[in-house]
Amino acid sequence: MRKTGRVNVLLLLGLLIMWNVFLLSHIEDSIRRMNCFPYQTAFEQFVRQDLTEPELETFWQASEGNIEQFCELLTMYYGMDNNPNPAVLKRELPYVKENQPENFGNIYEKVLDVWKDAACFPVGAIQNMPDAAVAYENSWNYARSFGGERVHEGTDVMATVNQRGIYPIYSISDGVIEKIGWLTLGGYRIGIRSPNGAYYYYAHMSEYAKEFQIGEEVSAGTFLGFMGDTGYSETPGTTGQFDVHLHFGVYLSDENGNEYAVNSYPLLKFLENHGMRR
Repeated sequence: MRKTGRVNVLLLLGLLIMWNVFLLSHIEDSIRRMNCFPYQTAFEQFVRQDLTEPELETFWQASEGNIEQFCELLTMYYGMDNNPNPAVLKRELPYVKENQPENFGNIYEKVLDVWKDAACFPVGAIQNMPDAAVAYENSWNYARSFGGERVHEGTDVMATVNQRGIYPIYSISDGVIEKIGWLTLGGYRIGIRSPNGAYYYYAHMSEYAKEFQIGEEVSAGTFLGFMGDTGYSETPGTTGQFDVHLHFGVYLSDENGNEYAVNSYPLLKFLENHGMRR
């Protein structure tokens, strides 16, 4: 009887151990399913868009030039702590779609808003000036002080030839002109809403290509005007407060209609390499 009792105790302990292993595995799997795509982290990474040029090229090649697949990889990149390995992102994609479809879908739609309609780099070449070029860096959230302490919400595409009125500016996408005219910070600016919903903002222009109207439709590659140095004044037409450049911004709206900026630097790098040439 004593031996049988010990056997029963051992069997019970074995069952308890197996149950604990099963329970622990179930808990770990549940935690993984819940945390495989954290929305807030993905959203913050999406807004910052800390993508390098090599990462963009890797993702573009891995998507074989398909913009939807490219946007899926970007979405996974943001949700997986900026993991730059497309093979890992592709492997985890079905798991994330199955277990966090709402979180993934919400970020994916935002990524599409920014990237899908963009087709043309916004600054074109200057005829008879082959050496004239542009330069820009990732200045997202850099400090700015004119008009009060604030952060930079776009990318400054600087002219190597510091002369207003010679660098042509083009619409990067199809869309509808939503705003135009003078702003204290932006000078002569134009804002275009793309079909997917992104608001593309072009500021500090020296002049417009024509008298555009709010509500007017434009196409990707439409000539909008020339790069300049207008702004930083309440007086329309003020120039000379800074070097000639284009401030290019990208804005989206949340579910409450509140507008927020998204880093435009990676988009510009991508369009410089893969967009239409002007």
